[in-house]
Amino acid sequence: MSKVNFENLLDAGVHFGHLRRKWNPNMAPYIFMERNGIHIIDLYKTEAKLDEARNALKQIAKSGRKILFVATKKQAKEIVTETVKKINMPYITERWTGGMLTNFATIRKAIRKMSSIDKLVVSPAYKNLSKRERLQITRERAKLEKTLGSISDMNRIPSALFIVDINKEHIALSEARKLNIPVFGMVDTNSDPTLVDFPIPSNDDASKSISLIVNAVAQSVAEGLNERKLSKDKKDAEIKEREAKKEDLKAKSKALQDAEDQADVDAEKGSKTTPKVDGEKEVSRPKRTRKPISKKK
Repeated sequence: MSKVNFENLLDAGVHFGHLRRKWNPNMAPYIFMERNGIHIIDLYKTEAKLDEARNALKQIAKSGRKILFVATKKQAKEIVTETVKKINMPYITERWTGGMLTNFATIRKAIRKMSSIDKLVVSPAYKNLSKRERLQITRERAKLEKTLGSISDMNRIPSALFIVDINKEHIALSEARKLNIPVFGMVDTNSDPTLVDFPIPSNDDASKSISLIVNAVAQSVAEGLNERKLSKDKKDAEIKEREAKKEDLKAKSKALQDAEDQADVDAEKGSKTTPKVDGEKEVSRPKRTRKPISKKK
């Protein structure tokens, strides 16, 4: 896992916070100083918190669980979409649908509806529908795709959430806290870090800052998935090796049993025939018969 150092954070402008009048007092431990009325984030603490979050996300990914990325603000949408697609994790970059976590059963029904529309489109019955009906189905599919397309493979509640701006995504944060789902988030100087399990003090408005943090997090998740795959391959190889050893042992055992059976057969044949003497032909002896004893008169 490549480390994000102080210089990387500084170059990306991660240290720029909000105006002093907008600050949240709970962010005081992460603020280094104030300059021209703007709070400056302590990048050494950002570095430490980012490493902590990356290690935790890596372990979650390694265990095979899903992490939902949430970023609906304009400057974060494209970054999150392109980055998270590569690691095959669910993400929300459009409007957060209320109850997406707390009422997941309804969301799952909508996902199934989208799948049923896909099946209908490729079936012969679709051609028999009127032009208006087909247009309505197409629009409904596009609407579902826009809101649920990125989570269509998510068949259960995610094990963790990564949020770019916890103030903007307060509904997602609230639902995750109700369900005790661990939350990882970029927290700026106007945010409350106590609401997040793994806060990353950083500028959540600049594209460069968002890109750096999201890419670092995605890299850790990818490494966790890769380690899981290697571990699974190793386990499969060990199972195959054990099976091969069992088969080899069975084959040797069968060969030994066959040899013993053949030896018993040979021994039985040898006991019924007279052994030949070297240089002589085998002579068959006439069968001896007992004469009946005559009674004296």
